[in-house]
Amino acid sequence: MEYEVVDTQVSPTGRLEVLSRTEAAKLLDEGHGSLHELYRNCSLAVLNCGNELDDAKELLERYRAFDIRIIQRQRGIKLDIKGAPASAFVEGKMITGIREHLFAVLRDVIYVSEEIRGNPRFALNTSDGVTDTVFHILRNACVLQPMIDPNIVVCWGGHSIGREEYDYSKLIGYQLGLRGLDICTGCGPGAMKGPMKGAAIAHAKQRIRNGRYIGFTEPGIIAAESPNPIVNELVIFPDVEKRLEAFVRAGHGFIVFPGGVGTAEEILYVLGVLLHPSNAEQPFPLIFTGPKSAEDYFRQIDQFVGATLGAEAQRRYQIIIDDPVQVAREIQAGIKLVRNFRKQQRDAYYFNSLLRIEHDLQRPFHPSHENMRRLKLQKNQPKHTLAANLRRAFSGVVAGNVKDEGIREIEKHGSFEIHGDSTIMGPMDALMSSFVAQKRMKISSKKYNPCYRIVAETVV
Repeated sequence: MEYEVVDTQVSPTGRLEVLSRTEAAKLLDEGHGSLHELYRNCSLAVLNCGNELDDAKELLERYRAFDIRIIQRQRGIKLDIKGAPASAFVEGKMITGIREHLFAVLRDVIYVSEEIRGNPRFALNTSDGVTDTVFHILRNACVLQPMIDPNIVVCWGGHSIGREEYDYSKLIGYQLGLRGLDICTGCGPGAMKGPMKGAAIAHAKQRIRNGRYIGFTEPGIIAAESPNPIVNELVIFPDVEKRLEAFVRAGHGFIVFPGGVGTAEEILYVLGVLLHPSNAEQPFPLIFTGPKSAEDYFRQIDQFVGATLGAEAQRRYQIIIDDPVQVAREIQAGIKLVRNFRKQQRDAYYFNSLLRIEHDLQRPFHPSHENMRRLKLQKNQPKHTLAANLRRAFSGVVAGNVKDEGIREIEKHGSFEIHGDSTIMGPMDALMSSFVAQKRMKISSKKYNPCYRIVAETVV
């Protein structure tokens, strides 16, 4: 099947009008695993916005002829684009939001390559070094804005959700926007787009002209969750772990909508952070919410958390069903507590540096068959450590579902095996099975073939 494509040239909007010869050369190098490959793939994902396709491998194969080149000129650079998805254009002109995202890709790919990787200043083998890296990526993208009261609400949820859940996420965004709150999401479709859309309408009603719709993504997931054009601040992190840390460092209130394994991964990540004893006193408003039809979904999530991480983890969040106004009020009240706490501790409003994040949650996890099989999923470990390992298990399933590398790994070697105590594997199997039954794994209507196999071991 052939897909309509467009060839064009575009000039930058805003920053990054000049590249050095060295930077340009790296972006043009076509060797395997080169910076050009990373840049090309992320750019294609941005241009694929609006197409219901959450299979990175299929996207790359569908637009195999796509390419993007840097044209160096005395007065600045241009991008020469061949074979771009036609959906990114209106009457032959690229949609402005997508055009901005293209240059955000260029900015972040260049910054990480030139300033972060190989720089002894960033000690990525230490917890503080990783946090410093996240800080500098956010600062380079101009996300960190001093002298502004806390008002960023992070919204997590599935890209593969039904219309009712999507509309509900818009209602939540609307109520947040009416209260002058800004939105930060994973920047893709579904529950990541809904809150931004709702907030944009509310901001217009309140005549808020500088509303922020922040999107955090990473190269592995961007093709499966192309940034929606409402995002006006896009940041691409080197890996999912730094992306997750950016959410909890930059956000002030947190809302979780229904989703699949990716949403479960985010829940386990934040609980892994909050269960660390050093974070016990930190105010951290965290609400799970959805329409009435999602009540059973959150009951299953709550049961899984209780069975694996215990009552202490359950106490770190609220579940509010079918009440957008109450959710917005609780988040607003929680953010006031965050502001007072940061003020008392003399911590910045724009970056939570007091939050303790263990290196276990920061180290990039490569979901190979061996690494998935060796995950330590037993209860004889601290709760925050178990949460970190559970997060890796769900991250591996996300990779096997939608990421190019993970899909190819499954095609080559078969399903991932996840081993652990039966007291953990039983609840995990039940939760995963419910995601499959509710069609939360992938957007595609085709029958879902699990990329994982759960192996329960008897607890002695």
